[in-house]
Amino acid sequence: MLEQSVSTPIPQLRANWQRLREEEPGLRARDLAERLGVSEGELVASRCGDGVTRLDGLWPELIRSLPTLGRVMVLTRNDSCVHEKKGSFANIEIGGAMGVVLDEAIDLRLFLNHWKHGFAVREEARGRQLESLQFFDGDGRAVHKIYLTEASDRDGWRRLLANYSAGVQSPLLELRTVAEPLPHLLRDEAVDASSLREGWRALRDPHDFFALLKRHQVTRTQALRLVGAEFARRVDKQAIRQVLDAAAASGLPIMVFVGSPGVVQIHTGPVRNIKTVGPWLNVLDEDFNLHLREDHVVESWVVQKPTPEGPVTSLELYDAHGGQIVQLFGKRKPGIPELADWRTLALGLPDAETAHG
Repeated sequence: MLEQSVSTPIPQLRANWQRLREEEPGLRARDLAERLGVSEGELVASRCGDGVTRLDGLWPELIRSLPTLGRVMVLTRNDSCVHEKKGSFANIEIGGAMGVVLDEAIDLRLFLNHWKHGFAVREEARGRQLESLQFFDGDGRAVHKIYLTEASDRDGWRRLLANYSAGVQSPLLELRTVAEPLPHLLRDEAVDASSLREGWRALRDPHDFFALLKRHQVTRTQALRLVGAEFARRVDKQAIRQVLDAAAASGLPIMVFVGSPGVVQIHTGPVRNIKTVGPWLNVLDEDFNLHLREDHVVESWVVQKPTPEGPVTSLELYDAHGGQIVQLFGKRKPGIPELADWRTLALGLPDAETAHG
């Protein structure tokens, strides 16, 4: 196994990267970087001038130009889950450091404070030539990737690179520590659980949930533990498999949310082809792929949040550190009650304590 220091000279890092790719061609970029002892952003930056072009950081302008690429594949991931979706960029709104993309296929929430570095990348993978835009946080963690497809507009791609390539193509990436958005601030016994429940009960929009957590100085998993069965119930870790299988069998349209620090990416619609490969539970549909490390799931919760149209029900998965892996909802639009079939499915999932009893 190759181990690499962040101070390794760039030529040596490139050489080690090339050798490891040849020895283990199936390794993903994230795994390659880990094996080499650097961040993924550092590894990509090291190849500037050799298939990689550094972008200039004008992210709002660049994002507004993405519709010119036509049909693409967008990818957002965290440590445990990869979300891939094909479609075109449209209906883009950006204000300050926040933005949304609200097309039916590509549906994103953007947090641009975490878009610190960007690159256009050309590489060969599994015998195919891939071209992509890749964006990284200050610690070199990937926050979003956009891949060209056979249906993409190559003229639009060339114009984008001409407009947004950086003047200085440095192969170095200066790392900065990225603070966790909401650290574990209070011990359970120090939290006013009654006040938390009152605030939860007063919610009128699920988007206000983060403000509730911040006000009570709790993490998500703390809040789920403390709010009580009225709003949160821990279910079996296999619940995600049961939900995906049931949705595939019935055609029930669902929403699947996966987030990185800089993007939340959403699929809305049916899922069809559910397949397990090793530790990965996968959705392998034509325009939507999901890859979930089931062995990383430590807690699964069915959660309800009140709205004027009735409760909104979700299945939420968390890792060993309390990090959210993925959220599932029934397909819904603001102002419209959630699907009754989805609520029945979610509320019928077995409790964690009794699932194997």
